[in-house]
Amino acid sequence: MPRTITYFSTNLKSEKVSFKEALLKGLAPDKGLYLPESIPELSMEEIISFSKMTYYEIAFLIAKKFIHAEIPEPILKTIVKDAYNFDVPIEHVYNRNYIMRLDQGPTASFKDFAARFMGRLMQYFLKLENKKVLILTATSGDTGSAIANAFYGLDNINVVILFPEKEVTDRQRKQMTTLHKNIQVLALDAKFDDCQALVKKAFADQDLDYLDLSSANSINIGRLLPQSMYYCYAYSRLAKKTGEPIIFSVPSGNFGDLMGGLIAKRMGLPVKKFIISTNENDEVPVYFTEGFYKTIVPSRDCISSAMNVGHPSNMARIISLYGGIMDENGIISKPPDVLAMKKDMFAVSISDKETKETIKNIYSRHQLLLEPHGAVGWAGLQHYYKDNPADDHANQLSVTLETAHPAKFYKEINDILKIDPVLPVSLEGLEKKEEKMEKMKNSYISFKEFLIKNYK
Repeated sequence: MPRTITYFSTNLKSEKVSFKEALLKGLAPDKGLYLPESIPELSMEEIISFSKMTYYEIAFLIAKKFIHAEIPEPILKTIVKDAYNFDVPIEHVYNRNYIMRLDQGPTASFKDFAARFMGRLMQYFLKLENKKVLILTATSGDTGSAIANAFYGLDNINVVILFPEKEVTDRQRKQMTTLHKNIQVLALDAKFDDCQALVKKAFADQDLDYLDLSSANSINIGRLLPQSMYYCYAYSRLAKKTGEPIIFSVPSGNFGDLMGGLIAKRMGLPVKKFIISTNENDEVPVYFTEGFYKTIVPSRDCISSAMNVGHPSNMARIISLYGGIMDENGIISKPPDVLAMKKDMFAVSISDKETKETIKNIYSRHQLLLEPHGAVGWAGLQHYYKDNPADDHANQLSVTLETAHPAKFYKEINDILKIDPVLPVSLEGLEKKEEKMEKMKNSYISFKEFLIKNYK
């Protein structure tokens, strides 16, 4: 029987913990992020067998490898099947280049894949111990709505969501602010990085230990593991021969999506290259080309708003995966194997101008509608092919991730294409629902006072 996997902190100053402990803690006591001490393997036979499985069956097999000893298999299978009750369309563009639409869940965002699975796992473990937790989550758009939906109405979980008031769309905001009950939403005149910093500071504040804080951002390992699953699903639907290499272009903001893909690769998925497609927040592309990492403060405001991140939290995990050490402030004390990183990844920054041109061009040439984040991913793939022409041929398999439904960005789409995206069922009726949120200045003192006042 496979041994139990433990989880260590990227700052290497906290004790190793079980999956359940890592999930419920969110952030390690030393402010590091949890990573599995070992990554289980997928045999080529297992990868081949995925072609005959449904999405939830693939997800169950992968989840079982990480947490088999901590939750009974029948319960885990029920959780996974309940979480993934929606389609995962893969659309052909040209040659063997595809778009995987991760926008068919209840909040029309790829964040549903992680939030629904994570929420059900948390509920299971908390009920076992008769405990309650307070989830603190910073969002640049889609995380907040996905977490709010996944945790809405749960008796043993309260959720506080912080978001930059001026950098989310109306529909993204309303998906968070119209649920109420155990969901509280704070609008800050700030950047996403500021919201994330407040959350991390609260975790490190011993005065708040009594609140049993946890996180549902991609700093939580429970968010990452589910994000490895759709890479395997895409490969199972498209690969024509055993071991065929695939390229994934990943729109990247806080880098949780990319980290999930890297886990899938370490498990054995034959990924030839991950394309890190960022918007104008180019701290990682600069790091790849110039060799130094510098956070962007404040982050740059782009139309692909969920990627307006000047210091991706998950860079600490990526650096760790390649043998280095990066702290929560982005300081690298031990360099990673940069050559290995560049072998696995290609990083590129896409401007707002090019994002808009990409939306227009792919719609005109291929009748495909992308929103800004998916457009950044598609543009990143084109840059990769331009720089690596040997891979730009009819037999090369590639998948670009579309991370949100175009209807969430209807204003941008209308400005560019003069059309209105068809509204999915999950977004219908939002305009008529009552919003409830509290505005707050970018102040840790104010945030701490809010938590103490509202949660005993």
